[in-house]
Amino acid sequence: MLPARRLHPEEPTALHDRAMENLRFIRETMERSASFTAVSGWAGVAMGAVALTAAAVARLQEDPVAWLAVWLVAAGVSFAVAVGGMAVKSRSVGTPLFSGPGRKFASSFAPPIVVGGLLTLALFLSGEIRLLPGTWLLLYGAAVVTGGAHSVRVVPVMGMAFMLTGALALLAPPAWADAVMALGFGLLHVVFGLVIARKHGG
Repeated sequence: MLPARRLHPEEPTALHDRAMENLRFIRETMERSASFTAVSGWAGVAMGAVALTAAAVARLQEDPVAWLAVWLVAAGVSFAVAVGGMAVKSRSVGTPLFSGPGRKFASSFAPPIVVGGLLTLALFLSGEIRLLPGTWLLLYGAAVVTGGAHSVRVVPVMGMAFMLTGALALLAPPAWADAVMALGFGLLHVVFGLVIARKHGG
C-alpha cells in the first residue's frame, strides 16, 4: 500500500494567497472597465442656477476686479455643489467616490482646470479680461470631455457643447460676455443636468 500523501503545511496558505490575488485582479479589471456614474444631474441644475445668478450680478459690475470676483465666487460655489452632489450620489449607489473610475475621472478632469486657473491669473495681470469667458468655457469643456471619457456618454457631449460656447465667447463682442456665460455655464448645466438626472438616476 502506498503511503498517504502528506500535504505541506504551506499549501493552504499558497492557495489562499492565489485566491486573493485572483480576486484582486478581477476587482481591478472591473474597476478599469466601469464608468464613473456619480456625476449628479441635480447638482448640475444647481450649478446652472448659480451661473445664471452670477451672470445677472456680474453684468452690473463696472469694476473689472468686482466682475472677476463675482465669477470666481460662483466657480467656488459650483465646485462645492458638484463635489457634494457626487458624494451623495456615490453613497446612494454604494460606490466610493474615489474608487477606480472616480480617480480616473478626477485625474482627467483636473489638468484643464489647473491650466484655466493659471490662464485666469495671466490674462487678468495682462489686462486681457475680455478673453476670460471664452477661455473658461473652452477649458471647462475640455475638462468635462476628458473626465467624461470615464463617465456616461452624455457627459463628454456636454463638454463639447461647452467648448462650442467657448468658441462663440471668443468671437462675440465683449459686451456679450455675461450673456454667453449664462448660456454656457447656466443654461447648458440646467439642460444636461436634467437629462442626467432623468436617465442616470439623479
